[in-house]
Order: sequence, then C-alpha cells, then structure tokens
Amino acid sequence: MLRQEKEGRRGRGVRGVLLGTAATAVVVVTACVHGPPGVGGAPGAPPSPHDLWAPPAEARKVAESVPAATTIDTTKITPQALAQAEKGLTLAQVVDLSLSNNPATRASWLQARAAADTYGQARGRLFPTLSASATALMSKQVASNVRFGGTRNQVSPSLNLSWLVLDVGGRSGSREAAREATYAAGFHHDAVVQSAVLQAETAYFGYMATRALLQAQQASVTEAEANLQAAQHRHDVGLATIADVLQARTAASQARLAVETTQGQLQAARATVAVAMGLPANAPFDIAPPPEATSVGTVSESVDSLIAQAVRSRPDLASAEASARQAYASARVTRSAGLPSLQLGASAGRVISDVSQLSGTSYSLSLGLSIPLFTGFAQTYANRAAEARAEAADAQAEGLRQQVIQQVFTSYYALQTATQRVHTTDDLLASAEQSEQVAHGRYREGVGTILDLLTAQQALATARAQQSQARWSWLLALAQLAHDGGVLSPSGAAAISVAPDSTSNRLR
Repeated sequence: MLRQEKEGRRGRGVRGVLLGTAATAVVVVTACVHGPPGVGGAPGAPPSPHDLWAPPAEARKVAESVPAATTIDTTKITPQALAQAEKGLTLAQVVDLSLSNNPATRASWLQARAAADTYGQARGRLFPTLSASATALMSKQVASNVRFGGTRNQVSPSLNLSWLVLDVGGRSGSREAAREATYAAGFHHDAVVQSAVLQAETAYFGYMATRALLQAQQASVTEAEANLQAAQHRHDVGLATIADVLQARTAASQARLAVETTQGQLQAARATVAVAMGLPANAPFDIAPPPEATSVGTVSESVDSLIAQAVRSRPDLASAEASARQAYASARVTRSAGLPSLQLGASAGRVISDVSQLSGTSYSLSLGLSIPLFTGFAQTYANRAAEARAEAADAQAEGLRQQVIQQVFTSYYALQTATQRVHTTDDLLASAEQSEQVAHGRYREGVGTILDLLTAQQALATARAQQSQARWSWLLALAQLAHDGGVLSPSGAAAISVAPDSTSNRLR
C-alpha cells in the first residue's frame, strides 16, 4: 500500500508539471501575438478607423511610390460640445467628425485588420505544428480464483510534430494570396476614407453655397423694399402712378418669397451636414465660414499628369489590382492540390506507471508522400475555374483603370469650367451693379420707369445668386478632382497645385 501511494503521488506530480508547462507555453505564445502582423516591413492594418493605411513599397507593383499615410491629429468635438461652439465648426472639424463617426470607415478598418490576421495565419503554414498530449489511466483489477487483484496508475505524456515539407506551390501561393488580400483591404480602407471626406466636403460646400445665396437674396429684399418706399413716395407727390407702386410691391413680395424658400433649403442643407458627420439632423451646431479668403485659380498641372498620378495613387484601383494578384495566387494554390506533397511526422512519448514493466519511452518518425493520380477530372475543372476567376479579376481592374482615367478627365475640365464660371459671374455681377445704379438714378431723376429699375434689380439678384453658387461650386469641383486623382487627404486638403488668378476676386 505504501508503495502504491508513493507511485500515485509521483504520477500526480508528473501530471502537474506537464500541465503547468503547457499552460506557461500557451501564455508565452499568446503574449507574442499582440496585434495584426506586419506585412513587407509595414503595419498589416491601419492604426485606427480614421487613419490611412501605410502600405509597403511592394504593395503596388505598377507604381514607383505610394503616398504615405496622413494621421489626423485634431481635437475631437463631441456632440455635447457642439452647442458650445460659438464660432461654429470649420471644414476640418466637419471632416474630422465625419471620419470619426462614419460606420463605413470603421467597417473597412476592421476588414483590413482581419485580412492582416489572415495573412499571419497563412504565414504560419510554413512552420511545423507541435502538439502535446497526456493520458492518465487508473485501473483496478478484481481478484479471482485464477489471478490476483490490484490497482495500476499510469501517465502517458507525448509530443507530436507534423510538418508539410513540400506541396509544390500550395503554401507559398496561400501566403501570397493572403498578402495581396491584405493589400486590397488596406487600399479599400483608404478609398472609403477619401469617399467619406468627399461626402463631408460636399455637404459643407452645399450648405455654404445655400447660405451665401440666402445672404444675396436678403440684400435683394432690402433693395426691393427701398424701391417700394421710393415708388410710394413718388406716388404720394404725384410723380408716379399706382401701377408703379403695385409693380414694386410685387417685386418685394417675390424677393421675400425667394428668401423664405432658401431658408427652408438652408435647413435641409444643414441636416445633410449633420448626417455626413454621423449626428442627428437636429443636433445643435453651427458652421463657420472659411477663416480666410481662398484664391480662385487654375490647375497648374496638365490633365495627362493628373491621370498618371491617379493611376498611381487611386486606392480603389490599387485594391482592384491587388485583388487580381490575389486571384492568380489562389489559382496557384488550386493547382498545387493536384501535385505531389511530402509530409513529415514525428512523435515522442513516455509511459510512467507504478508497474515498472509497463514504463518506458517511445519514439516514431514518419515521412509520407502523396501523389494524386485521378480525381475524376475534378482537379482539371478546378484549375480552369481558378484561372478564369483570375482573368476576370484582372479584367475588372483594367475596366476600373479606364473609369479612373475618365473620371479624372471629366473632373479636370469640370474644374476648368467652374473657374471660367467664377470669372464670368464676377463680370456679370459688376455689370449688373452698374446697370442697377444707372436705372435707380434715372428713376430717381424721373427719366426712367419703374419697370426698367425692377428689371435691373432682378438681373442684379440673379447675378449675385450665380456668383455665390459659382464660387462654392469651384471648391467642390476642386475637391472632386482631388478625390478622382487619389490625393484627397483625411484633413480635407486637395493636394493639387493651383495657380492663383490675379484677375479673379478672392473667395469669401
């Protein structure tokens, strides 16, 4: 009995040591995996949902360089603090809030992290797998007429190693496919960020254009009411007919109606800005005008250079190209399933028992060769399907490349048109102001009619509205060109060289 108790304690001690060692190894290995693995010497995923991904140089095979990531370093404004923003939100704050609250950027960021972790999983197939196991056995034999009774305690720990030595392209293809999927997910996140920035800027510029239009219409109301008073005075002294008063009153009512209509449109534009920032439409906030005037000018770069830059920098195009490379790598993995593979296996174990005859150590080593001979033509069709998917992905990337060229070409000339509209509306406004002054002077002197004055003031109101719309449309066209060229930063800045035009007024 004493011997059995001693052997039992020894067995429990061995089991404790084995379990403790296994737990320690698991903790150490888990501690080493603290985040997504790096890919090509660069982070495998963006650091946060509102940051761009910094890809390695090898991520884009067709580009000489990839734009570096730009990290937003602005103070976050919470919805509770919006009501206390006395001067209103700037464009940079609107863009920052949009990126911080946009669920699309967070989803694409998480997808990028998942793709990076999947790459780490594929990279792990290059290494052998090692597992530990232990079996505890306690048996009791009941005594009979032909045998003695007794108990037996036994522990059998073992280590097992398995390693795929050769698979003719399967592991390397899986690793390459996972790496390209990581690149595609990272570039896709960049495209989502730039689209969110463009959406926020579109809402901001639309709101500012509507507010400028409202200010122009309010100025027209003031002038229309002044004309009504002048017509009423001239009628009272017998220098004008009641028809002049009625026409002036109609013009004043139309001007007020335009203001009331634009006030409703301004609230709708404000709700669009709130939604772009991820806030309720009735959130208390105000929008601040630009801190300083922005010069309206022409793009210094040619359309061909912008197209070449877009082909290098557009993240959605880079994502499509990486997806095509991923499809070709996946085709290699599919082909490797029909090729020979070599598997190495090894194990070592020991039996610890209170019966000395059963104790001992065992070792094994195996090397297996697998050669697929016939799969009912399934492998042939699988290879064809994989190659077709790769070619389809390549064709989709080529189609997107053509779309990118078309978008840059269209937005480039749209910006040129917007620039010309600014110049034209400046000239139109100056001419309309002079015409209104002449008509007003003629009417005051009694040599002009109320119809001439109202016509001139209507032309002036139209010129004011067109000028305010043209200027903010120019900024929106510039942001669209930066987005189509792939150079719209998370701060909302358009990295496009614009030469100020001295003949144009400054955007206020």
